[in-house]
Amino acid sequence: MATLVDRYSYVYSPFIHESYLADEAIFRTTYTKTWFSLFMIVLVALPPFLGNFHHYFLSQLGIAILATMGINILTGYTGLISLGHAAFMGVGAYTCGNFINHLGFPFWLAIICAGLLAAFCGLIIGVPALRVKGIYLAVATLAFQFICDYTFVKWKAMTGGSAGINIPSPRFGGWLLNSNLEMYYIVLFWVVLGFWCAKNLFRSKYGRALMAIRDNDISAEIAGIPVFKYKILAFVISSFYAGVAGALWGILMRSSTPLFYGLDVSVSYLAMGIIGGLGSIIGSVLGPIFLVFIPEFLNWVVDIAASMSSQPADIKILVSPLKLMALGGLIILFIHVEPTGLAGVWRRIRDYLRIWPLPYV
Repeated sequence: MATLVDRYSYVYSPFIHESYLADEAIFRTTYTKTWFSLFMIVLVALPPFLGNFHHYFLSQLGIAILATMGINILTGYTGLISLGHAAFMGVGAYTCGNFINHLGFPFWLAIICAGLLAAFCGLIIGVPALRVKGIYLAVATLAFQFICDYTFVKWKAMTGGSAGINIPSPRFGGWLLNSNLEMYYIVLFWVVLGFWCAKNLFRSKYGRALMAIRDNDISAEIAGIPVFKYKILAFVISSFYAGVAGALWGILMRSSTPLFYGLDVSVSYLAMGIIGGLGSIIGSVLGPIFLVFIPEFLNWVVDIAASMSSQPADIKILVSPLKLMALGGLIILFIHVEPTGLAGVWRRIRDYLRIWPLPYV
């Protein structure tokens, strides 16, 4: 019997854990630790060899990942639909800008304060809004989006009105961080921190309570989970992520205007969460990659079509509106074909490669 156990342990050792802590570890095997370490090395070492546009593009992608992580915590893991995510990003951006411009805060402290104020707004809005659920909650958050849109335009003393406010380049001590490469590393730090916090959240009792509420809030309440308190917690955490993402976006753009935080932006982040895969941290990464890369790919296709024509300007005018139609069609097709999102595709590929080349053994 001992021999059989030893052989079983040898073959399946990557999947056997001797303690609860080992089973709950983020990286359960040496294989995953190795690949994650290599991936992080690439993220840190490769960008200096890329161009300025690529640094800006990757920074934009990282901010989208952080914001989508927030909407996934609220919608994917707790089951609460929000159409006001961009409004919390706007709160974070204007808070960060004003704290830097008028109070002289260092940029890193202003980012933290932006997240905290956005979280406080999430608490204030969430208390009355979370008395309802489903489509009524979506309408309540939509109303908050409209209120913020109006405030961002009319409160000129704080937001600068339609023209917005300028945000200076961040400083770290005496070091001026004014390049897109330096901004990329700032964004990367916050994305990794946000990923680590989210991953640990859903390994804790709080995360499991949120998932229980998502599956059936009545059963969760019967089981002793204070549903309203945990819904507020999800709203606050999601708003904090949005506030930090908005602050980073304002610093990246060196300005903050109402156009950056409209209803279309809220819908875009919700679409990123759905396409990436709701209820999956990796989906918060894959969704933004899809919706950020596809428009750039369509722009490349339009440029190629224009270069092949004798009248490139006319081709661009004719074809450019079709990009939105193509993007919308891709989203609808993807949701219809793969409702679990890109995270579901990734899980199937991962599980297949885990047992390849003997998938039937």
